[in-house]
Amino acid sequence: MHSLVRLLRYARPWRGRIILAVFYSTLNKLFDIAPEILIGVAVDVVVKREESFVAQLGFETPQSQIAALGVATFLIWAFESLTEYLYSVEWRRLAQSIQHSLRMDAYDHAQRLDQAWFEENSVGNLQATLNDDVNQLERFLDTGASEMIQLTVSTIAIGAVFFYLEPTIAVLAVVPVPAIFICSSYFQRNLGPRYTRVRDAAAAVNAALANNLGGIATIKSFVKEDEERARVAELSRAYQGANSDAIRVSSAFFPVIRMAILAGFLCTLVIGGLKTFDGTLAVSAYSVLIFLTQRFLWPFTKLGQTVDLFERAMASTRRILNLLETGFAIREPAEPKPLARAKGAIAFEDVNFAYGSGPPIFCGLSLTVPAGGFVALVGGTGSGKSSLVKLLLRFYDVDGGRVTVDGMDVREVSVKALRDNISLVSQDVFLFQGTVCENIAYGRSGASREEVVAAAKLSEAHDFIERLPEGYDTVVGERGQKLSGGQRQRLSIARAILKNAPILILDEATSAVDNETEAAIQKSMEQVTRGKTTLVIAHRLSTIRHADMIHALEKGRVVESGRHDELVAKGGLYANLWRIQTGELVN
Repeated sequence: MHSLVRLLRYARPWRGRIILAVFYSTLNKLFDIAPEILIGVAVDVVVKREESFVAQLGFETPQSQIAALGVATFLIWAFESLTEYLYSVEWRRLAQSIQHSLRMDAYDHAQRLDQAWFEENSVGNLQATLNDDVNQLERFLDTGASEMIQLTVSTIAIGAVFFYLEPTIAVLAVVPVPAIFICSSYFQRNLGPRYTRVRDAAAAVNAALANNLGGIATIKSFVKEDEERARVAELSRAYQGANSDAIRVSSAFFPVIRMAILAGFLCTLVIGGLKTFDGTLAVSAYSVLIFLTQRFLWPFTKLGQTVDLFERAMASTRRILNLLETGFAIREPAEPKPLARAKGAIAFEDVNFAYGSGPPIFCGLSLTVPAGGFVALVGGTGSGKSSLVKLLLRFYDVDGGRVTVDGMDVREVSVKALRDNISLVSQDVFLFQGTVCENIAYGRSGASREEVVAAAKLSEAHDFIERLPEGYDTVVGERGQKLSGGQRQRLSIARAILKNAPILILDEATSAVDNETEAAIQKSMEQVTRGKTTLVIAHRLSTIRHADMIHALEKGRVVESGRHDELVAKGGLYANLWRIQTGELVN
Protein backbone atom coordinates (compact mmCIF):
# COMPACT_ATOMS: atom_id res chain seq x y z
CA MET A 1 0.00 0.00 0.00
CA HIS A 2 1.34 3.44 -0.93
CA SER A 3 2.54 5.57 1.96
CA LEU A 4 0.17 8.41 0.98
CA VAL A 5 -2.85 6.12 1.32
CA ARG A 6 -1.57 4.94 4.70
CA LEU A 7 -1.07 8.56 5.78
CA LEU A 8 -4.58 9.55 4.68
CA ARG A 9 -6.02 6.66 6.66
CA TYR A 10 -4.12 7.83 9.72
CA ALA A 11 -5.35 11.40 9.15
CA ARG A 12 -9.07 10.49 9.17
CA PRO A 13 -9.71 12.37 12.45
CA TRP A 14 -8.64 15.58 10.66
CA ARG A 15 -10.78 14.93 7.56
CA GLY A 16 -12.93 18.05 8.11
CA ARG A 17 -9.90 20.29 8.51
CA ILE A 18 -8.22 18.73 5.47
CA ILE A 19 -11.30 19.45 3.36
CA LEU A 20 -11.35 23.04 4.63
CA ALA A 21 -7.64 23.51 3.86
CA VAL A 22 -8.14 22.08 0.35
CA PHE A 23 -11.12 24.42 -0.17
CA TYR A 24 -9.07 27.48 0.82
CA SER A 25 -6.17 26.42 -1.45
CA THR A 26 -8.57 25.89 -4.35
CA LEU A 27 -10.25 29.28 -3.89
CA ASN A 28 -6.88 30.99 -3.63
CA LYS A 29 -5.67 29.53 -6.91
CA LEU A 30 -8.90 30.53 -8.68
CA PHE A 31 -8.51 34.09 -7.43
CA ASP A 32 -4.83 33.93 -8.37
CA ILE A 33 -5.50 33.26 -12.08
CA ALA A 34 -8.42 35.73 -12.33
CA PRO A 35 -6.24 38.88 -12.86
CA GLU A 36 -4.89 37.42 -16.13
CA ILE A 37 -8.45 37.02 -17.37
CA LEU A 38 -9.22 40.61 -16.32
CA ILE A 39 -6.29 41.79 -18.46
CA GLY A 40 -7.96 40.24 -21.48
CA VAL A 41 -11.26 41.85 -20.46
CA ALA A 42 -9.51 45.22 -20.15
CA VAL A 43 -8.02 44.85 -23.62
CA ASP A 44 -11.51 43.96 -24.89
CA VAL A 45 -12.84 47.20 -23.34
CA VAL A 46 -10.12 49.31 -25.02
CA VAL A 47 -10.60 47.67 -28.43
CA LYS A 48 -14.39 47.25 -28.59
CA ARG A 49 -15.55 49.98 -26.16
CA GLU A 50 -19.41 50.03 -26.29
CA GLU A 51 -19.43 46.52 -27.79
CA SER A 52 -17.18 44.92 -25.18
CA PHE A 53 -18.07 42.02 -22.91
CA VAL A 54 -18.35 44.38 -19.92
CA ALA A 55 -20.78 46.62 -21.86
CA GLN A 56 -23.12 43.64 -22.15
CA LEU A 57 -23.23 43.53 -18.34
CA GLY A 58 -24.84 47.00 -18.23
CA PHE A 59 -21.79 49.29 -18.13
CA GLU A 60 -22.34 51.36 -21.26
CA THR A 61 -19.49 53.90 -21.25
CA PRO A 62 -15.80 52.91 -21.43
CA GLN A 63 -15.20 54.91 -18.24
CA SER A 64 -17.77 52.92 -16.26
CA GLN A 65 -16.38 49.70 -17.70
CA ILE A 66 -12.84 50.56 -16.52
CA ALA A 67 -14.23 51.55 -13.11
CA ALA A 68 -16.05 48.22 -12.88
CA LEU A 69 -12.82 46.41 -13.80
CA GLY A 70 -11.00 48.37 -11.10
CA VAL A 71 -13.52 47.31 -8.45
CA ALA A 72 -13.38 43.69 -9.65
CA THR A 73 -9.57 43.73 -9.55
CA PHE A 74 -9.58 45.11 -6.01
CA LEU A 75 -12.05 42.47 -4.82
CA ILE A 76 -10.15 39.64 -6.51
CA TRP A 77 -6.82 40.71 -4.99
CA ALA A 78 -8.46 41.16 -1.58
CA PHE A 79 -10.03 37.70 -1.67
CA GLU A 80 -6.78 36.21 -2.98
CA SER A 81 -4.92 37.71 -0.01
CA LEU A 82 -7.61 36.55 2.42
CA THR A 83 -7.67 32.96 1.11
CA GLU A 84 -3.86 32.84 1.06
CA TYR A 85 -3.88 33.74 4.76
CA LEU A 86 -6.61 31.20 5.46
CA TYR A 87 -5.01 28.28 3.63
CA SER A 88 -1.56 29.08 5.08
CA VAL A 89 -2.90 29.09 8.62
CA GLU A 90 -5.05 26.00 8.10
CA TRP A 91 -2.31 23.89 6.48
CA ARG A 92 0.24 24.90 9.10
CA ARG A 93 -2.15 24.16 11.95
CA LEU A 94 -2.95 20.85 10.31
CA ALA A 95 0.75 20.07 9.86
CA GLN A 96 1.45 20.86 13.50
CA SER A 97 -1.50 18.78 14.70
CA ILE A 98 -0.60 15.71 12.64
CA GLN A 99 3.08 16.13 13.53
CA HIS A 100 2.27 16.22 17.24
CA SER A 101 -0.15 13.31 17.01
CA LEU A 102 2.24 11.15 14.99
CA ARG A 103 5.15 11.85 17.32
CA MET A 104 3.10 11.08 20.43
CA ASP A 105 1.47 7.98 18.94
CA ALA A 106 4.84 6.70 17.75
CA TYR A 107 6.45 7.44 21.12
CA ASP A 108 3.58 5.85 23.04
CA HIS A 109 3.72 2.79 20.76
CA ALA A 110 7.50 2.59 21.19
CA GLN A 111 7.11 2.65 24.97
CA ARG A 112 4.80 -0.35 24.76
CA LEU A 113 7.00 -2.38 22.43
CA ASP A 114 8.52 -5.53 23.83
CA GLN A 115 11.86 -5.39 25.59
CA ALA A 116 13.17 -7.71 22.88
CA TRP A 117 12.52 -5.02 20.26
CA PHE A 118 14.74 -2.55 22.11
CA GLU A 119 17.48 -5.12 22.46
CA GLU A 120 17.45 -5.73 18.70
CA ASN A 121 17.01 -2.13 17.45
CA SER A 122 19.03 1.03 17.83
CA VAL A 123 17.69 3.77 20.10
CA GLY A 124 19.34 6.32 17.80
CA ASN A 125 17.31 4.94 14.89
CA LEU A 126 14.16 5.35 16.96
CA GLN A 127 15.15 8.92 17.82
CA ALA A 128 15.61 9.67 14.12
CA THR A 129 12.08 8.40 13.44
CA LEU A 130 10.50 10.40 16.28
CA ASN A 131 12.33 13.60 15.37
CA ASP A 132 13.74 13.84 11.83
CA ASP A 133 11.10 11.75 10.07
CA VAL A 134 8.16 13.42 11.81
CA ASN A 135 9.65 16.86 11.05
CA GLN A 136 10.16 15.91 7.39
CA LEU A 137 6.47 15.03 7.06
CA GLU A 138 5.52 18.28 8.81
CA ARG A 139 7.53 20.28 6.23
CA PHE A 140 5.61 18.64 3.38
CA LEU A 141 2.21 19.24 4.98
CA ASP A 142 3.21 22.82 5.70
CA THR A 143 3.80 23.80 2.05
CA GLY A 144 4.02 20.85 -0.34
CA ALA A 145 0.45 19.58 0.03
CA SER A 146 -1.05 22.96 -0.84
CA GLU A 147 1.29 23.36 -3.82
CA MET A 148 0.19 20.00 -5.25
CA ILE A 149 -3.48 20.92 -4.85
CA GLN A 150 -3.04 24.36 -6.39
CA LEU A 151 -1.12 22.95 -9.33
CA THR A 152 -3.98 20.54 -10.03
CA VAL A 153 -6.59 23.32 -9.73
CA SER A 154 -4.70 25.71 -12.01
CA THR A 155 -4.19 22.97 -14.61
CA ILE A 156 -7.92 22.19 -14.74
CA ALA A 157 -9.18 25.79 -14.53
CA ILE A 158 -6.76 27.31 -17.05
CA GLY A 159 -7.15 24.34 -19.38
CA ALA A 160 -10.92 24.92 -19.38
CA VAL A 161 -10.41 28.64 -20.24
CA PHE A 162 -8.05 27.67 -23.07
CA PHE A 163 -10.51 25.26 -24.63
CA TYR A 164 -13.29 27.80 -24.33
CA LEU A 165 -11.30 30.56 -26.08
CA GLU A 166 -9.37 28.57 -28.71
CA PRO A 167 -9.47 24.75 -28.80
CA THR A 168 -6.63 24.43 -31.33
CA ILE A 169 -4.16 26.43 -29.25
CA ALA A 170 -5.44 24.69 -26.11
CA VAL A 171 -4.52 21.31 -27.53
CA LEU A 172 -1.01 22.50 -28.48
CA ALA A 173 -0.47 24.25 -25.13
CA VAL A 174 -1.64 21.22 -23.17
CA VAL A 175 0.54 18.77 -25.15
CA PRO A 176 3.55 19.30 -22.80
CA VAL A 177 1.44 18.44 -19.71
CA PRO A 178 1.34 14.65 -20.28
CA ALA A 179 5.08 14.75 -20.95
CA ILE A 180 5.56 16.64 -17.69
CA PHE A 181 3.52 14.10 -15.74
CA ILE A 182 5.31 11.18 -17.39
CA CYS A 183 8.63 12.76 -16.38
CA SER A 184 7.28 13.34 -12.89
CA SER A 185 6.20 9.72 -12.60
CA TYR A 186 9.63 8.58 -13.79
CA PHE A 187 11.45 10.81 -11.33
CA GLN A 188 9.08 9.81 -8.53
CA ARG A 189 9.75 6.10 -9.10
CA ASN A 190 13.48 6.75 -9.08
CA LEU A 191 13.47 9.17 -6.17
CA GLY A 192 11.38 7.03 -3.80
CA PRO A 193 13.98 4.27 -3.17
CA ARG A 194 16.76 6.86 -3.10
CA TYR A 195 15.10 8.87 -0.33
CA THR A 196 14.42 5.68 1.60
CA ARG A 197 18.19 5.09 1.53
CA VAL A 198 18.71 8.72 2.60
CA ARG A 199 16.45 8.31 5.64
CA ASP A 200 18.10 4.98 6.57
CA ALA A 201 21.55 6.56 6.27
CA ALA A 202 20.43 9.51 8.40
CA ALA A 203 19.14 7.09 11.04
CA ALA A 204 22.50 5.27 11.06
CA VAL A 205 24.34 8.56 11.68
CA ASN A 206 21.87 9.46 14.42
CA ALA A 207 22.31 6.06 16.06
CA ALA A 208 26.10 6.34 16.04
CA LEU A 209 26.02 9.84 17.50
CA ALA A 210 23.58 8.85 20.25
CA ASN A 211 25.65 5.78 21.10
CA ASN A 212 28.96 7.64 21.18
CA LEU A 213 27.70 10.58 23.19
CA GLY A 214 26.16 8.18 25.68
CA GLY A 215 29.51 6.38 26.04
CA ILE A 216 31.77 9.42 25.85
CA ALA A 217 33.56 8.49 29.09
CA THR A 218 34.55 5.10 27.65
CA ILE A 219 35.74 6.71 24.42
CA LYS A 220 37.88 9.18 26.34
CA SER A 221 39.31 6.58 28.71
CA PHE A 222 40.45 4.39 25.81
CA VAL A 223 41.62 7.42 23.78
CA LYS A 224 39.41 6.38 20.85
CA GLU A 225 38.30 9.87 19.78
CA ASP A 226 40.05 9.65 16.39
CA GLU A 227 38.71 6.15 15.67
CA GLU A 228 35.16 7.15 16.56
CA ARG A 229 35.46 10.30 14.50
CA ALA A 230 36.52 8.17 11.53
CA ARG A 231 33.60 5.79 12.09
CA VAL A 232 31.06 8.63 12.27
CA ALA A 233 32.71 10.27 9.26
CA GLU A 234 32.25 7.06 7.26
CA LEU A 235 28.55 6.95 8.15
CA SER A 236 28.21 10.66 7.40
CA ARG A 237 29.84 10.15 4.00
CA ALA A 238 27.38 7.33 3.31
CA TYR A 239 24.55 9.74 4.15
CA GLN A 240 26.15 12.40 1.94
CA GLY A 241 26.48 9.87 -0.88
CA ALA A 242 22.85 8.78 -0.58
CA ASN A 243 21.75 12.41 -0.63
CA SER A 244 23.99 13.21 -3.60
CA ASP A 245 22.48 10.32 -5.55
CA ALA A 246 18.97 11.63 -4.86
CA ILE A 247 19.97 15.23 -5.65
CA ARG A 248 21.52 14.15 -8.97
CA VAL A 249 18.21 12.66 -10.09
CA SER A 250 15.96 15.41 -8.68
CA SER A 251 18.11 18.21 -10.16
CA ALA A 252 17.60 16.86 -13.68
CA PHE A 253 13.87 17.38 -13.35
CA PHE A 254 13.81 21.19 -13.69
CA PRO A 255 15.66 21.48 -17.05
CA VAL A 256 13.41 18.81 -18.62
CA ILE A 257 10.25 20.57 -17.43
CA ARG A 258 11.55 23.95 -18.56
CA MET A 259 11.94 22.79 -22.17
CA ALA A 260 8.43 21.30 -22.14
CA ILE A 261 7.07 24.65 -20.91
CA LEU A 262 8.96 26.49 -23.67
CA ALA A 263 7.31 24.30 -26.30
CA GLY A 264 3.83 25.10 -24.98
CA PHE A 265 4.52 28.83 -24.73
CA LEU A 266 5.91 29.03 -28.28
CA CYS A 267 2.80 27.32 -29.64
CA THR A 268 0.55 29.89 -27.97
CA LEU A 269 2.73 32.84 -28.96
CA VAL A 270 3.20 31.96 -32.64
CA ILE A 271 -0.06 30.24 -33.59
CA GLY A 272 -2.17 32.59 -31.49
CA GLY A 273 -0.47 35.62 -33.08
CA LEU A 274 -1.11 34.30 -36.59
CA LYS A 275 -4.77 33.66 -35.77
CA THR A 276 -5.08 37.20 -34.39
CA PHE A 277 -3.64 38.64 -37.61
CA ASP A 278 -6.13 36.80 -39.81
CA GLY A 279 -9.02 37.80 -37.52
CA THR A 280 -10.00 34.35 -36.28
CA LEU A 281 -8.88 35.16 -32.71
CA ALA A 282 -9.80 38.33 -30.84
CA VAL A 283 -7.00 40.53 -29.53
CA SER A 284 -8.44 40.26 -26.00
CA ALA A 285 -8.54 36.46 -26.22
CA TYR A 286 -4.94 36.41 -27.50
CA SER A 287 -3.90 38.56 -24.52
CA VAL A 288 -5.58 36.18 -22.10
CA LEU A 289 -3.96 33.16 -23.74
CA ILE A 290 -0.47 34.71 -23.63
CA PHE A 291 -0.73 35.56 -19.95
CA LEU A 292 -2.45 32.31 -19.00
CA THR A 293 0.07 30.15 -20.86
CA GLN A 294 2.78 31.25 -18.50
CA ARG A 295 0.39 30.98 -15.56
CA PHE A 296 -0.61 27.53 -16.81
CA LEU A 297 2.82 26.03 -17.43
CA TRP A 298 5.22 27.90 -15.19
CA PRO A 299 3.98 26.31 -11.91
CA PHE A 300 5.18 23.00 -13.31
CA THR A 301 8.75 24.21 -12.79
CA LYS A 302 8.12 23.89 -9.04
CA LEU A 303 6.82 20.38 -9.54
CA GLY A 304 10.36 19.05 -9.20
CA GLN A 305 10.78 20.65 -5.79
CA THR A 306 7.31 19.49 -4.75
CA VAL A 307 7.96 15.92 -5.91
CA ASP A 308 11.29 16.03 -4.10
CA LEU A 309 9.62 17.21 -0.88
CA PHE A 310 6.82 14.67 -1.36
CA GLU A 311 9.18 11.72 -1.78
CA ARG A 312 11.23 12.74 1.25
CA ALA A 313 8.00 12.94 3.24
CA MET A 314 6.76 9.56 1.99
CA ALA A 315 10.07 7.91 2.89
CA SER A 316 9.69 9.33 6.39
CA THR A 317 6.02 8.35 6.52
CA ARG A 318 6.90 4.74 5.73
CA ARG A 319 9.33 4.64 8.64
CA ILE A 320 6.87 6.25 11.08
CA LEU A 321 3.91 4.08 10.10
CA ASN A 322 6.06 0.94 10.03
CA LEU A 323 6.97 1.71 13.64
CA LEU A 324 3.29 2.25 14.51
CA GLU A 325 2.42 -1.08 12.88
CA THR A 326 5.11 -3.03 14.73
CA GLY A 327 3.30 -5.73 16.65
CA PHE A 328 3.60 -6.83 20.25
CA ALA A 329 4.73 -10.26 21.37
CA ILE A 330 3.62 -9.51 24.95
CA ARG A 331 -0.16 -9.29 24.70
CA GLU A 332 -2.70 -8.28 27.30
CA PRO A 333 -5.18 -11.02 28.27
CA ALA A 334 -8.68 -10.64 26.86
CA GLU A 335 -10.20 -10.90 30.33
CA PRO A 336 -7.43 -10.19 32.88
CA LYS A 337 -7.72 -11.71 36.32
CA PRO A 338 -7.74 -9.23 39.19
CA LEU A 339 -4.44 -8.62 40.99
CA ALA A 340 -4.82 -5.66 43.35
CA ARG A 341 -2.06 -6.08 45.95
CA ALA A 342 -0.37 -9.44 45.63
CA LYS A 343 0.65 -11.56 48.58
CA GLY A 344 3.85 -12.21 46.65
CA ALA A 345 4.11 -15.98 46.16
CA ILE A 346 6.19 -16.59 43.02
CA ALA A 347 6.62 -19.84 41.10
CA PHE A 348 8.50 -20.82 37.95
CA GLU A 349 6.91 -24.08 36.84
CA ASP A 350 8.68 -26.29 34.30
CA VAL A 351 9.84 -23.19 32.38
CA ASN A 352 11.30 -23.44 28.88
CA PHE A 353 12.71 -20.27 27.34
CA ALA A 354 15.09 -19.00 24.68
CA TYR A 355 15.78 -15.52 23.29
CA GLY A 356 14.35 -15.62 19.77
CA SER A 357 16.05 -18.31 17.72
CA GLY A 358 18.98 -18.51 20.14
CA PRO A 359 19.98 -21.49 22.27
CA PRO A 360 17.70 -22.51 25.16
CA ILE A 361 18.20 -20.60 28.42
CA PHE A 362 15.87 -22.79 30.50
CA CYS A 363 14.70 -26.35 29.88
CA GLY A 364 12.13 -27.43 32.44
CA LEU A 365 13.31 -25.11 35.23
CA SER A 366 11.18 -25.04 38.39
CA LEU A 367 11.68 -22.72 41.34
CA THR A 368 9.44 -21.21 44.04
CA VAL A 369 9.60 -18.11 46.19
CA PRO A 370 7.13 -18.17 49.09
CA ALA A 371 5.09 -15.07 49.96
CA GLY A 372 7.14 -12.88 52.29
CA GLY A 373 10.27 -14.96 51.72
CA PHE A 374 13.82 -13.70 51.15
CA VAL A 375 15.26 -15.77 48.29
CA ALA A 376 18.58 -15.28 46.52
CA LEU A 377 19.82 -16.37 43.11
CA VAL A 378 23.54 -16.87 42.51
CA GLY A 379 25.60 -18.22 39.66
CA GLY A 380 28.07 -17.28 36.99
CA THR A 381 27.46 -15.03 34.01
CA GLY A 382 24.91 -16.58 31.64
CA SER A 383 23.43 -18.89 34.24
CA GLY A 384 19.95 -17.36 33.76
CA LYS A 385 19.51 -15.22 36.89
CA SER A 386 18.48 -11.99 35.12
CA SER A 387 16.39 -13.96 32.63
CA LEU A 388 14.18 -15.16 35.47
CA VAL A 389 13.55 -11.55 36.48
CA LYS A 390 12.66 -10.63 32.88
CA LEU A 391 10.16 -13.48 32.74
CA LEU A 392 8.62 -12.45 36.05
CA LEU A 393 8.20 -8.86 34.84
CA ARG A 394 6.87 -10.15 31.48
CA PHE A 395 9.56 -8.44 29.48
CA TYR A 396 9.46 -11.81 27.73
CA ASP A 397 7.00 -14.71 27.81
CA VAL A 398 7.99 -18.32 28.45
CA ASP A 399 8.10 -20.76 25.55
CA GLY A 400 6.79 -23.52 27.78
CA GLY A 401 5.60 -23.95 31.36
CA ARG A 402 4.44 -20.89 33.26
CA VAL A 403 5.38 -18.16 35.73
CA THR A 404 2.85 -17.46 38.48
CA VAL A 405 2.22 -14.82 41.14
CA ASP A 406 -0.15 -15.95 43.91
CA GLY A 407 -0.97 -18.98 41.76
CA MET A 408 -2.04 -16.89 38.75
CA ASP A 409 -0.19 -17.16 35.45
CA VAL A 410 1.39 -13.76 34.78
CA ARG A 411 -0.02 -13.97 31.25
CA GLU A 412 -3.54 -13.96 32.73
CA VAL A 413 -3.24 -10.62 34.57
CA SER A 414 -2.73 -7.19 33.05
CA VAL A 415 0.87 -6.10 32.57
CA LYS A 416 0.22 -2.92 34.56
CA ALA A 417 -1.27 -4.79 37.52
CA LEU A 418 1.65 -7.23 37.50
CA ARG A 419 4.37 -4.57 37.39
CA ASP A 420 2.56 -2.37 39.93
CA ASN A 421 3.19 -5.19 42.39
CA ILE A 422 6.93 -5.35 41.73
CA SER A 423 9.71 -2.93 42.71
CA LEU A 424 12.92 -3.43 40.73
CA VAL A 425 16.37 -2.17 41.68
CA SER A 426 18.56 -2.92 38.69
CA GLN A 427 22.33 -3.00 38.46
CA ASP A 428 21.97 -0.69 35.44
CA VAL A 429 20.56 2.36 37.24
CA PHE A 430 18.71 4.91 35.15
CA LEU A 431 18.06 8.41 36.46
CA PHE A 432 16.06 11.02 34.57
CA GLN A 433 17.12 14.58 33.87
CA GLY A 434 15.63 16.32 36.89
CA THR A 435 16.13 16.81 40.61
CA VAL A 436 17.04 14.23 43.22
CA CYS A 437 13.57 14.57 44.71
CA GLU A 438 11.86 14.02 41.34
CA ASN A 439 13.93 10.90 40.65
CA ILE A 440 13.06 9.32 43.99
CA ALA A 441 9.39 10.37 43.71
CA TYR A 442 9.27 8.58 40.33
CA GLY A 443 8.61 5.48 42.43
CA ARG A 444 5.15 6.69 43.41
CA SER A 445 3.12 9.52 41.88
CA GLY A 446 1.97 12.12 44.37
CA ALA A 447 4.49 11.17 47.06
CA SER A 448 5.09 13.93 49.62
CA ARG A 449 8.47 15.46 50.34
CA GLU A 450 8.46 13.76 53.76
CA GLU A 451 7.91 10.34 52.15
CA VAL A 452 10.75 10.98 49.70
CA VAL A 453 13.11 11.90 52.56
CA ALA A 454 12.05 8.83 54.56
CA ALA A 455 12.82 6.54 51.59
CA ALA A 456 16.18 8.27 51.10
CA LYS A 457 17.08 7.66 54.75
CA LEU A 458 16.27 3.96 54.49
CA SER A 459 18.48 3.66 51.39
CA GLU A 460 21.36 5.50 53.15
CA ALA A 461 21.08 8.29 50.56
CA HIS A 462 19.91 11.14 52.82
CA ASP A 463 23.35 12.18 54.10
CA PHE A 464 24.99 12.55 50.69
CA ILE A 465 21.88 14.28 49.32
CA GLU A 466 22.08 16.87 52.08
CA ARG A 467 25.67 17.62 51.06
CA LEU A 468 24.70 18.33 47.44
CA PRO A 469 24.61 22.04 46.40
CA GLU A 470 20.80 22.21 46.33
CA GLY A 471 20.04 19.18 48.48
CA TYR A 472 16.97 17.35 47.24
CA ASP A 473 16.49 20.03 44.57
CA THR A 474 19.88 19.36 42.95
CA VAL A 475 19.59 18.49 39.25
CA VAL A 476 21.30 15.12 38.70
CA GLY A 477 22.11 15.68 35.00
CA GLU A 478 21.33 13.39 32.08
CA ARG A 479 21.29 9.76 33.30
CA GLY A 480 22.49 11.06 36.69
CA GLN A 481 25.97 11.85 35.35
CA LYS A 482 26.64 14.36 38.16
CA LEU A 483 26.47 11.54 40.74
CA SER A 484 28.76 8.62 41.45
CA GLY A 485 27.71 5.05 40.70
CA GLY A 486 27.05 4.34 44.36
CA GLN A 487 24.98 7.50 44.77
CA ARG A 488 22.88 6.63 41.72
CA GLN A 489 22.31 3.14 43.05
CA ARG A 490 21.15 4.43 46.46
CA LEU A 491 18.65 6.74 44.73
CA SER A 492 17.39 3.74 42.77
CA ILE A 493 16.92 1.82 46.02
CA ALA A 494 15.09 4.80 47.53
CA ARG A 495 12.80 4.89 44.50
CA ALA A 496 11.95 1.21 44.94
CA ILE A 497 11.40 1.68 48.69
CA LEU A 498 8.99 4.54 48.00
CA LYS A 499 7.00 2.40 45.56
CA ASN A 500 6.38 -0.03 48.43
CA ALA A 501 5.35 -2.94 46.19
CA PRO A 502 4.76 -6.37 47.80
CA ILE A 503 7.49 -7.94 45.63
CA LEU A 504 11.00 -6.46 45.73
CA ILE A 505 13.66 -7.51 43.22
CA LEU A 506 17.26 -6.50 43.91
CA ASP A 507 19.48 -7.16 40.90
CA GLU A 508 23.03 -6.49 42.15
CA ALA A 509 21.52 -3.58 44.10
CA THR A 510 24.65 -2.89 46.17
CA SER A 511 27.31 -3.69 43.56
CA ALA A 512 28.40 -0.04 43.21
CA VAL A 513 28.58 0.93 46.91
CA ASP A 514 31.45 0.58 49.34
CA ASN A 515 31.48 -1.99 52.13
CA GLU A 516 30.50 0.50 54.84
CA THR A 517 27.50 1.79 52.86
CA GLU A 518 26.56 -1.77 51.94
CA ALA A 519 26.48 -2.74 55.60
CA ALA A 520 24.27 0.26 56.40
CA ILE A 521 21.93 -0.54 53.50
CA GLN A 522 21.72 -4.18 54.58
CA LYS A 523 20.66 -3.09 58.04
CA SER A 524 17.96 -0.82 56.58
CA MET A 525 16.82 -3.50 54.18
CA GLU A 526 15.90 -5.76 57.07
CA GLN A 527 13.18 -3.22 57.85
CA VAL A 528 12.29 -2.51 54.23
CA THR A 529 11.88 -6.17 53.23
CA ARG A 530 9.81 -7.12 56.25
CA GLY A 531 6.49 -8.51 55.02
CA LYS A 532 7.63 -8.38 51.38
CA THR A 533 8.65 -11.11 48.98
CA THR A 534 12.29 -10.33 48.18
CA LEU A 535 14.19 -11.85 45.28
CA VAL A 536 17.88 -10.99 45.24
CA ILE A 537 20.40 -11.55 42.46
CA ALA A 538 23.85 -11.28 43.96
CA HIS A 539 27.47 -11.78 43.03
CA ARG A 540 28.57 -10.34 46.36
CA LEU A 541 27.55 -13.30 48.52
CA SER A 542 28.00 -11.45 51.80
CA THR A 543 24.72 -9.66 51.07
CA ILE A 544 22.67 -12.89 51.06
CA ARG A 545 24.12 -14.85 53.98
CA HIS A 546 20.85 -14.55 55.89
CA ALA A 547 18.53 -15.36 52.97
CA ASP A 548 15.73 -17.87 53.68
CA MET A 549 16.74 -19.82 50.59
CA ILE A 550 19.61 -19.58 48.10
CA HIS A 551 19.36 -21.14 44.65
CA ALA A 552 22.59 -21.68 42.73
CA LEU A 553 22.08 -21.66 38.96
CA GLU A 554 24.34 -23.05 36.26
CA LYS A 555 23.52 -23.09 32.55
CA GLY A 556 19.83 -22.44 33.20
CA ARG A 557 19.44 -25.17 35.86
CA VAL A 558 19.07 -25.01 39.61
CA VAL A 559 22.01 -27.14 40.75
CA GLU A 560 21.85 -26.35 44.48
CA SER A 561 19.32 -24.97 46.94
CA GLY A 562 19.60 -24.28 50.65
CA ARG A 563 20.68 -21.77 53.27
CA HIS A 564 24.16 -20.27 53.32
CA ASP A 565 25.72 -22.58 55.91
CA GLU A 566 24.18 -25.67 54.32
CA LEU A 567 25.51 -24.80 50.87
CA VAL A 568 29.00 -23.96 52.13
CA ALA A 569 29.08 -27.31 53.92
CA LYS A 570 28.06 -29.16 50.72
CA GLY A 571 31.24 -28.05 48.99
CA GLY A 572 29.53 -27.53 45.64
CA LEU A 573 29.10 -24.56 43.29
CA TYR A 574 28.03 -22.10 45.99
CA ALA A 575 30.84 -23.15 48.32
CA ASN A 576 33.33 -22.63 45.51
CA LEU A 577 31.99 -19.11 44.84
CA TRP A 578 32.15 -18.35 48.57
CA ARG A 579 35.78 -19.48 48.84
CA ILE A 580 36.75 -17.32 45.86
CA GLN A 581 35.17 -14.23 47.42
CA THR A 582 36.60 -14.84 50.87
CA GLY A 583 40.09 -15.52 49.52
CA GLU A 584 40.25 -19.16 50.53
CA LEU A 585 42.08 -21.66 48.35
CA VAL A 586 39.96 -23.56 45.88
CA ASN A 587 40.68 -27.27 45.42
